[in-house]
Parts: sequence; C-alpha cells; structure tokens
Amino acid sequence: MSLEKRVAIVTGAASPRGIGRTIALTLAKQGADVVVCDLDRTGAERVAEEIRAMKRNAIAVQVDVTKQQDVTELVRAALDRFGRIDILVNNAGITQPIKVADMTEADWDRIIAVNLKGTFLCSKAVMTAMIKQGYGRIVNMSSVSAKRGGGVFGGAHYSAAKAGILGFAKALAREVAAHGITVNSVAPGLIATDIRGGLESPERQKEMSRDIPVQRLGTPEEVAATVAFLASEEAAYITGEDIDINGGSHMD
Repeated sequence: MSLEKRVAIVTGAASPRGIGRTIALTLAKQGADVVVCDLDRTGAERVAEEIRAMKRNAIAVQVDVTKQQDVTELVRAALDRFGRIDILVNNAGITQPIKVADMTEADWDRIIAVNLKGTFLCSKAVMTAMIKQGYGRIVNMSSVSAKRGGGVFGGAHYSAAKAGILGFAKALAREVAAHGITVNSVAPGLIATDIRGGLESPERQKEMSRDIPVQRLGTPEEVAATVAFLASEEAAYITGEDIDINGGSHMD
C-alpha cells in the first residue's frame, strides 16, 4: 500500500495522543507528503517536524475547519507547496458529554459545526484539484456513536453530527466516483486518545472495556491502519462505505 508521490491533508492532527497525529505519521511512513492541520499551530508544527525527521515532506497549517476562508487558504497552501492533493482525512472533531435536556443551542451549533460542517467544507474545497487530476481519496472520521445512539462520552449532538458524516459521505461518493475519487468513513469505538480530556486510569479503562468483546480499548494505530488502506490505490473499488473499528462493541 505504497503512498509514494501522494499528498495528504489531515485535519485535527496536533494532539500528542490523538488519532489525527497517528494518521499523519502512518501516511508518511507509507510514503506520503503531509499537510498537518489544526487550530493548534504549535502542535501541528511538532507533528510536521516528526514527519520531516522521517525524510518525508510536511507543512503545518493553522486552520479552523468551521470557517470557509481558513479552509480555502489551507487548500491553497497545500497546492502551492505540493502542486496536488491526493488524500483528505477529515479527522478534526470535538465531543461533549451532555444530555439533550441540558444542551444549549450554542452547544449544538459548536459540535455540529466542527464535526459535520468542517467535513463538508474541507471535502468541497479539495474537489476541484482531485477532479482535475482524476484521482482522490477522502476518508471521514465518524464514530460508533453515530450507529448506536451515543456512548460513554458523546451527547446527542455528537451522535447526530457523526451520523450526518456517514450520510454525507455516501452522497458525495456517488457524485465523484466517475472522477476516480472515493469517499469512505471509519467509525471508531472507544479509542485511547485525548478527545475526552485525558486518558483514563488502567482501572477505569478495564471497567469501560467490560462490554467490548475484545476486552480492551482500541489504539490510534489501529484506526490509522484502516485509514491508510482506504487512502491507498488498492482501495479503489471501495466507496461510500463505513468501517467499524470498535472491538466488536457494535456490529452491523
């Protein structure tokens, strides 16, 4: 699954223990040059430095995926530096543990904007370049919460946003398939990352894993491996799909 000569954009890639950083590093290991994006410019630059240490090219771009101008500038920076965009990983996302009864309109708008609107804006922004070159891979980050109606940490707005990503991906996949572009999603379950505000203790992780058939939390590396496959040429006949990565906690 060589990604040599491919250029990838990965959003939400600055967190030291996040899925985005691991995806960016994994794609680089497979040969891709990477545009590392995040609100945290310093963190994004750290990840870009890690990639450059691997003898791959990388740039860091500060971006708010909810703002069209930021996303437009992101795509321009990628094209100015690399001349093409082959892979987009819509990873940027936030969650919030809250009940609907306690949810404000601002809570709803914020979660929907980052998770769903950001996926739309970034996907639309790379379309022209991908269509022109007749090739593209878009991989979206959904969640098990999209399928089972919430989970341990996400509220209904998070479930709605992540479910929306699945529907958006399927519709977009139909639109762009004739141009050599695939659009797929992955739906991780409980993964040991920073998105929930910090990793749990080993005791808490064991408790959380009781209802997971494989009896443990997943790792960012396991998610990144699936993303790397969907981003490869070998996945050319897979589009409009969503792949569960949850240790068996949800099966469909």
